[in-house]
Amino acid sequence: MSDKNEGYKVISDNRQARYLYEILETYEAGIELTGTEVKSIRAGKVNLQDGYALLRNGEAWLINVHISPYTASGQYFNHEPRRTRKLLLHRKELRKLIGTVEQQGLTLIPLKMYLKRGWVKVSIALGKGKKLHDKREDLKRRQDQRDIQRAMKNY
Repeated sequence: MSDKNEGYKVISDNRQARYLYEILETYEAGIELTGTEVKSIRAGKVNLQDGYALLRNGEAWLINVHISPYTASGQYFNHEPRRTRKLLLHRKELRKLIGTVEQQGLTLIPLKMYLKRGWVKVSIALGKGKKLHDKREDLKRRQDQRDIQRAMKNY
């Protein structure tokens, strides 16, 4: 019972999001799912690569995230792989997100999907798109850090 309370298992990670966007703030959100979607997520059949979130009518929606159909059930009971899913956030967080997204022109990106105490959660981030020169600077900075670490290890 106690291991279920401590459970935190990453199902899918959007590694390219940190390369394409400058992450400003992160939020944890639940998702409104059907039964076959939960079973597919537990099996690890999720792709967050092209996903993003929109704010419409005071609600947050996760769009273009691919959850593969569950193979053990029939076609009739299965779900649409790229359907729009509602994100579950606190009203205070939603108001704050709506204000920042509309004023500053930021994007909501899913960073990772994970199981927390048996519930499926998504980590979404407020991100600002990087330009090509910013991406190059990050790569150079990372390479320099690696070189420094290698030099420090030898001495």
